[in-house]
Amino acid sequence: MPDSQAQPPDGATADTTALLLCGARLTDGRTVDVRLSGGRIEAVGTAGSLSETAKAHSPRVDLHGFLLLPAPAEPHIHGDTALTAPGTDGPVSYAVEDVQRRATEAALLQLGHGATALRSHVRIGDVQGLGPLEGVLQARRSLRGLAELSTVAMPRLLTGLAGADGLAMLHDAVKMGATVAGGCPDLDPDPMGYTEAVLQAAAEHGCAVDLHTDGDDPARLARLAAMAGGLRPGVSIGPCTGLARLPAEVASRAADQLAAAGVTVVCLPQGGCAGTRLRGGSPVRLLRAAGVRVAAGSGAMRDLANPVGRADPLEAAFLLASQSGLRSPDAYDAVSAAARQAMGLPEVRVEAGFPAELLAVRGEDLTSVLSLAYSRIVVHRGRVVARTSAVREYCDSAAAFALELPRQGRPDGGT
Repeated sequence: MPDSQAQPPDGATADTTALLLCGARLTDGRTVDVRLSGGRIEAVGTAGSLSETAKAHSPRVDLHGFLLLPAPAEPHIHGDTALTAPGTDGPVSYAVEDVQRRATEAALLQLGHGATALRSHVRIGDVQGLGPLEGVLQARRSLRGLAELSTVAMPRLLTGLAGADGLAMLHDAVKMGATVAGGCPDLDPDPMGYTEAVLQAAAEHGCAVDLHTDGDDPARLARLAAMAGGLRPGVSIGPCTGLARLPAEVASRAADQLAAAGVTVVCLPQGGCAGTRLRGGSPVRLLRAAGVRVAAGSGAMRDLANPVGRADPLEAAFLLASQSGLRSPDAYDAVSAAARQAMGLPEVRVEAGFPAELLAVRGEDLTSVLSLAYSRIVVHRGRVVARTSAVREYCDSAAAFALELPRQGRPDGGT
């Protein structure tokens, strides 16, 4: 089953209020009005055309100067450990209410960046048992109507005598509400046995698979591809930075096998997370050339693995463009369309009939947006759920006057 069904989760109903987005610029250069209703895009027309037919009391959002895009989705965060970087007061608590608070705050921060759907990997077992998962599931409920949050159950061990409890807990986690089976095979004494256990559990419950792996063992990747081929609703792995350290011929063969099996690779351009070694970047261009779907996630968000993790999908796209050499449209695709596909979510286009999951960013085109993504307006299920406004002013100077830049004002209104 996908992370989030087409219908609103947890019994929520779609917002039926019509909303008109006026004067938005699209990536093809057109300036349009977009009417939203019932959580979907109802109509797209040339600028001004829908304003004339809109009801006088219908709410409107002026998007002149903004680029309108399908909203990003976040395929890889850790809500249970988010915001626990050193410097916080006292030891980290994994009580259900504390995990819920952190996961909710982290999700809202990412929503402000534009991600309206998020997949959180959650550790289960050991001392905490299923407590962290319950906390993230409660966060999911508290975010109803703002963002859609799904969970990946991550047991530590699954093989041998020590793994028996983890395997039982994985089954319990899926029954409890986790929509994806996952974990870190590289940390188990028998990585392939761990992978097989996860794939079998996923097949039994009809859920997706999402595994952390460095991807530096081509034989293990080949076996994974052989077992994952045809598994529905799908298999994701990442960040696979180890592929970049393999000989080119070996890495290319592994990429071909992953592509043939339909396995998605989720890279982490902004940094790694606990359980994976992030030495260098994922071989994004090699994977894409082989036909592998490559999505980009955030990984750790201000925890021990990455104390400065920002979890901003536009920053991830920026890094794919600036460091991996992807074209801006391909870089943004990794955090939007490819991420949504990896999560089993419906496709989004700025066209009539598609889900109203949108992000407006101040800028003229996609390249400028990835460079300077300051002001943002986020739409989830047809309504504005977050706004970020940035204002930059300059002191009086000849340069500011000549270029007509916004200048600092005095309290009395003078300049």
